[in-house]
Parts: sequence; C-alpha cells; structure tokens
Amino acid sequence: MSFRALSTEDVIRVAMTRYLQFSCQRCGDVSWLNHFCSTVPDKFSEEDTKEVELMYFLLVSAEKIGSLQFDCASIFLNHCLNFSSKNGTSVQRIVHYFGKALREKFDRETGRITSRGVKLKETMPLLRQEIMVSLRPALIACYQELPFYPATQFAEMQAIIERVASAKRVHFIDLEIRLGSQCTVLMQALAQRELPLEHLTITAVNFGTMSKQDTEEIGKSLVHFAETLNLPFSFKVAMVTDNKDLNQDLFELNDAEAIAVHAFIILSHIVRQPHCLESLIRVLRKINPCVMVVTEVEANYDVPSFEELFFEVLFYYSALFDSLEVCMSENDPNRMMFEETFLGPCLLNIMVNEGEEKINVKHMKIGAWRDIFKKFGLVEAELSMSSLYHAELVKKRFGGGIGDSCTLVRDGKGLIVGWKGSPQLSLSVWKFHQD
Repeated sequence: MSFRALSTEDVIRVAMTRYLQFSCQRCGDVSWLNHFCSTVPDKFSEEDTKEVELMYFLLVSAEKIGSLQFDCASIFLNHCLNFSSKNGTSVQRIVHYFGKALREKFDRETGRITSRGVKLKETMPLLRQEIMVSLRPALIACYQELPFYPATQFAEMQAIIERVASAKRVHFIDLEIRLGSQCTVLMQALAQRELPLEHLTITAVNFGTMSKQDTEEIGKSLVHFAETLNLPFSFKVAMVTDNKDLNQDLFELNDAEAIAVHAFIILSHIVRQPHCLESLIRVLRKINPCVMVVTEVEANYDVPSFEELFFEVLFYYSALFDSLEVCMSENDPNRMMFEETFLGPCLLNIMVNEGEEKINVKHMKIGAWRDIFKKFGLVEAELSMSSLYHAELVKKRFGGGIGDSCTLVRDGKGLIVGWKGSPQLSLSVWKFHQD
C-alpha cells in the first residue's frame, strides 16, 4: 500500500492550487480564492496523488454545477462518487458526502427531482427529535474525543464560575442544554469552591430542538450527580415554542440569585426567526444576568455565489472530518453515525435545500455577532487568562499530538478555537450593563 504523507488540509490546498491555476486560465479573476491557498508540499506519494485528483474533481464538479454546465459536471461528479467512500480516508469521506450533496443539487437543477428533493425532516436531524435519541451516543463520543469541544466547554464554564464566585445562590440558564455535560463541569466547580453554595438552579430552555421528556431525563441525571456532590440543586425546563412564550416568568427567579446565561450554538438558529433574538435579548435584559457566555460556529455562509458557498463549507467541514480521522478509529460506529446521520444532512441543508425545506441557521463569524450584540446594547467582557488556561489544560490531556492540533487564538476579548488553525468555534463573554 502506498504511504499517504499529506494531511487532509494539504490535499485540499494542493487540489485548490491546481484548480486556481486552471481557473485563472479559463475565467479570469478568481482572486477571492487566494485566502484558501497557502504554501503546499511539492512532493507526495502515489496515494496522495490519487486523493489530490479526487479532490480536484470535486472542486471542478462544484464549479460546473454553479455555472450550469451540467454535461461536464456529470462526468466529474460520477468520478467523485465512484471513487469516494463513506468508510475510507477523511478525503474520501469528504468527497463522498459533498459529492452526494452536489448530486442532489445537480438533480434538482436539471429537473431529475420534481418534488424539490428530500424533505425537511429527512435532511436536518438537528431538529428531528426521534433521530436525536439514536444519535445521542455518537454525539457524546465525538464531543469527548474531539479536543476543541471540551476545551471550549471548560473555558465557558470558567468564565461563568468567575462571575458567580461570591454568590450564595446561582441560577444557570442554559439556552441549549444538549447533552448536559457543561452542567456537570459547572456543578463540580461550584461544589469544590471555598464559599459554600446555598443552592444551584439550572433552567434548560427548550426551543423545540429536543423533546421535553429527553430534557427532563437530562435533569434527572443532573439531580443524581448533584446528590453525589452533596450540592443543593434543582432543575427546571422552560419550553419555548413561540416568540410569545418568551418572558421572564419562565425562569421562576429568586431575587437573591446570581444569574448566568449559557448559549452554545443556539443563537444562530434563533437569529433567523423574525424578532426572536430581539425578544430573547429583551427578556434577558429584564432578568439582568451577571454574564452571558456565547459559543457559535465560526463560519459565514452568507456569500453571493454557490461556488463561494461551496468553498467556505468545504474548508470548515474538511477540518471537522480531519479531526474525526485523527481522533477516532476508521470504523468507530459513533464516528460513522455522526458523519452519516449528522454531518451529511447538515451539508445538504446548507448547500442544497431552499425555501420551506431549509433549516434556517445563520452561522456568522465573531465580528458579526459583536455587531449584533452591540446594537442591542450589550457590553463585551474580557475572557480571562484563567479561562484560557483551563482550555489549555484540557487540550493537553489528549495524547499523541492531538491536543497540539487544537488551536486557541485570541480574537479581541474573545477566543477562536480551531483544528490545525482552521477556526471551528468562537467564544465570547457578554454583560447587559456597563460596570
């Protein structure tokens, strides 16, 4: 077997460089692609050559579909689908899932699918509760094995712990509780502090991304965990199915409580719904939390052309696929389920779905979030050195050079967490008033 020396990122950059050279010859100015390219190796193996070729064909397929050259696109796309695999290397898996999304777009554009393709509930499992139940073990495994998730989580919780350090009663409002692992980090830290805690309340706000029953099951687990820590604790669920449901009475607050808000990859869903983010901020301002910690996907898919969208999505998700290859075994069932049941449909939703089929998620980079929050009168706070230190500690727990691939880069007062320098998540800390 030939030895593969190039990383996934290098394979893409070599393919991109070649694509850029040919594009310049054919169609003039494509300078917007330059930021995807950097110094690339000039020597590689036979196996690398095959993967570079496969990736190059994927790039050309996207270009041809974007320019409506369907006959030519069909040739390149068929090659991609024939020589890629959902069970292969990260490059082969990337080409497989992107190729499937491109095939879906090709079929819609050429009229081969007359029903507007795959329906909403089949394309985006994030909001499909029955799929999330079966996906939960895979999500837990991936969140544990990929270092940028726990590194971000510990930095988030440290930012909150610092701001409730002197509070005897704490109310933690989680706008997207997901698996609840962030809550256990917070609970353990509060149980170990010198100043005894009189009571911790966690309210899980449910915007319909999971069933109330599943949220309550997480609550039961947290209640049991609190008992092992001898931590006075209560758990509540606040269901929000409509903007009109958003009000401060949802949270059953106590005047003696220090309130902290946690928003993990949820505001990008809320911001697409008319006036929903504005309503949420208005309610949060009334309850006056001492801190709101926001983590979002560090990506921007609001671009003018399909070709630009394709490249933006490709580089973000390629880093994610590469991290899965490095951190998990090739045949790990959790990895395969995460890729097939979660990442694949996400790609389809971003690149193909339109109108009622599309789950409206507006991923933005940290600068755009700053503009929005400042418009609402929020004040950004500095992420402390202690938070950064905790993130560094967590990533160092991953052996075999994996932790070194998790990159932590300061961005103003916030933090960008990435994989081999490719941004994955942004973390920022906000206040609702000036000190």
